[in-house]
Formats: sequence, C-alpha cells, structure tokens
Amino acid sequence: QHKKNGFYTLIEFRGEGSVVADLELAFKRDERVIRYLTTKLDKHAVEYAEKRRAKLKTQKAS
Repeated sequence: QHKKNGFYTLIEFRGEGSVVADLELAFKRDERVIRYLTTKLDKHAVEYAEKRRAKLKTQKAS
C-alpha cells in the first residue's frame, strides 16, 4: 500500500558517533519510520547553519 501523506522531520544535534548508531537502530526498529537519512555536516556547513540560525533569531526578535 502506497502512502500519500507523511511527516518530515529534521533533527540537528551534536554528539558522539555512538548516538548516531543508536538513533539508526531505533529508526530501523520503528515500523512507523518508512525512510531515514543520516548525514554529517562539515565545518563549513556547521558555520553556515549557525550564522543562518542567528540571523533568523534576530529577525524574529525585531
């Protein structure tokens, strides 16, 4: 049966590599999770994300 609706979630965190393995194991065991993708950000992507988040935060405050 094909699903026509779904929810997408972006989770961004810092942690040890073992946390990723634990999360992926939990996703594999959860029948509600159809697909997942785990990526690692390089230092440039982390800096960009932090700057973007700070910019959005200042825009919300004004």
